[in-house]
Amino acid sequence: MTLKPHCIFQRGTGPIVAAAIHNGHDTRRSVERHLRIDEQEQLREEDPLTGEWTQIAKTQIVGLRSRFEVDLNRPRDKAVYERPADAWGMEVWDTPPDQKMKAASLREYDLFYQQVKSLLDEMVAEHGHVVIYDLHTYNYRRDGADAPEADRLLNPEVNIGTGTMDREYWAPVVDRFIDRLRAYDFHGRSLDVRENVKFQGGHFGKWVHETYPQQVCSIAIEFKKFFMDEWNGEADPSEVECIYKALRSTLPGVRDELEQM
Repeated sequence: MTLKPHCIFQRGTGPIVAAAIHNGHDTRRSVERHLRIDEQEQLREEDPLTGEWTQIAKTQIVGLRSRFEVDLNRPRDKAVYERPADAWGMEVWDTPPDQKMKAASLREYDLFYQQVKSLLDEMVAEHGHVVIYDLHTYNYRRDGADAPEADRLLNPEVNIGTGTMDREYWAPVVDRFIDRLRAYDFHGRSLDVRENVKFQGGHFGKWVHETYPQQVCSIAIEFKKFFMDEWNGEADPSEVECIYKALRSTLPGVRDELEQM
C-alpha cells in the first residue's frame, strides 16, 4: 500500500487559509513498528476533526500523518519526539528513533515548510495580506475519563494564541475575528473565547510571523475538547458542526479587515 502524502495542499481563491497540521493519524511502517503507545492514546493527542473544519476556506492545508511521526508545530530540533518529556510524559517508543528514522521524518518536515512557503509566496503576491486559521484541539481531562475536568478559568473553550505575532499590527484582524466568534449563537449561548490563556501559539505560527511579519497573520485557534469525549474519541456531531459554522461566521469580518489594510 502506498503511503499517503504528509499533507494535502488545496489552493483556492481568496486571502484566507485554513490549516489542520495535527489532523493526521497515519505513520510510516518503520515508525509504526516502534510505537509503544496504543492507537487510542495516539488519537487522543491528535486533532482528527480539525481537517473537517478547514472546509470553511477555499485554501486548505490538512495533515494526513501523525504528529508522532513528526510534529510540524515544533522547532525542527524538537519535531521528532524522543523522550517521554517530549510527549506529555508518554512512553511513545519501544526503542528511541534511530538516525535513519529521524532523518526520514525531518525530510517530511522540511518539505512541508518548503510547500507552505511556496503557497504563501503566491498568495501574498496576489492578495498582499493573508490570514491563516491554524486549527487545533486540546485535552482538558488528562487525569482520566471520570476525573474532574481542568479548571475552567485556565481552560477556555477556545484559546486564541497570538503570542508569536506583532499583536498591535494585526489587531484589527484578530479583534474582529474574536468579536465575531464570541457573537456567534452557539446553541443559544456564547463560546468562552479568550486569548493566550492556555497556549500562545506554536512553532508554525512563529515561523509564519518571522517569514512574513506584516504580510501573513497566523491565528492559533485551540478548541477545548468539550465537543467530544477525549478518552474514547466519540464526538458530538451537532457540536462539531456548530464549531464549523461558528468559524465560518468570522470570515466576512476578517475579509473586511484585510481589504482595509
